[in-house]
Amino acid sequence: MVASLPSMSLISRQRGPIAVYGATGYTGKLIAAELAASGADFVLAGRSAEKLEALAEDLSGGVATRAVALDDPDGLRDLLGDCAAVIACAGPFTLHGEPVLAAAVDTATHYLDTTGEQTWMRTAFDDYGPRAEAAGTSVIPAMGFDYVPGDMIAALTAQGMGEVDEVVLAYNVAGWGMTRGTQLSGLEMLTGGDVEWRKLRWMPADQSIGRGSFEFPQPIGRQRMIRYPAGEQITVPRHVATRKVRTMITASTLAPSALAPVLPLITRPTGLAMRTPLRKVVGRLIDRLPEGPSIEDRVAARFTIVCDVIRGDDARRGVIRGSDVYGLTAAAIVHGAIVAARGGVPGSGALAPSQAFEPGDFLGSLDAFDVSWDVQDSDAPVPASATA
Repeated sequence: MVASLPSMSLISRQRGPIAVYGATGYTGKLIAAELAASGADFVLAGRSAEKLEALAEDLSGGVATRAVALDDPDGLRDLLGDCAAVIACAGPFTLHGEPVLAAAVDTATHYLDTTGEQTWMRTAFDDYGPRAEAAGTSVIPAMGFDYVPGDMIAALTAQGMGEVDEVVLAYNVAGWGMTRGTQLSGLEMLTGGDVEWRKLRWMPADQSIGRGSFEFPQPIGRQRMIRYPAGEQITVPRHVATRKVRTMITASTLAPSALAPVLPLITRPTGLAMRTPLRKVVGRLIDRLPEGPSIEDRVAARFTIVCDVIRGDDARRGVIRGSDVYGLTAAAIVHGAIVAARGGVPGSGALAPSQAFEPGDFLGSLDAFDVSWDVQDSDAPVPASATA
């Protein structure tokens, strides 16, 4: 199920259509359905005219389509010239993202994407953020499950604490049936090059895999954790004054329970292998897999993200829960795009989700995905380090 979030009052003030580039992929189709359900003015875009027309027909027709190749910069600028915003969902973004982002900045079109790739987020912030600010437009990467809930629960948990010592984000997802696109992006993440926020600056990430264990709220309990090069390393320091950010994910999220204990042992060799021609072989194998989870499996997925914020002997814990990571991604990015299309994003340049949108209000718009969050002070310090 994909919720229809924006009201007609938002749609009526759109300053131009919303383009969806990569609309015929698994997540792109969910985004297109969300836009159609909302009544927004939008255009489907991608490389294949035939696939775009078939998707438009599935959406009851009447939806504009534009076939434009990524190696056609003039065509991309022409596509976005009359658009108020563009949603980019053709990944992996480190391989395919730059042409759409460049065209968006050139045409002063608000840009949002579904990336989970930290390296791409750095490109968006560092290389295109200043240009977008000069153009008076916004670049908002990672506007899906990764990493809207995590970035926003960090903002809500740290609110009012001033400068803090550490922000810890721990992920657990049950039943995450990954799409081909997510798996291909994961290959890019395994190749390294990620950073961590330490000592008030971005530094090369610790490439060790194991992150000990972490105590989640019941019924999840204590879980074995592994390294996660998450986007909150890039976004959280932009709106939370913290000396350090740590991100991790349960081994069980990425592997069956029987394999979870050995996952830290095999992940690093796999990452090294992905820097060789073997990566192309694995990519071709992934392309033969099903496009993504069934509707039933998709909506059954449940996530819990815990955020611990530590300042000296004081600690605060935020917990956010929800379901259907791909449906949530579609709803979140469509809601964000409609707000952007009506001129509702404060400021310009590259923005974290919590900078572009008020976190509490934004999360409240996702209640169709069982999104709930809670922040509590701790009587005793929350452990700043996961234990072995």
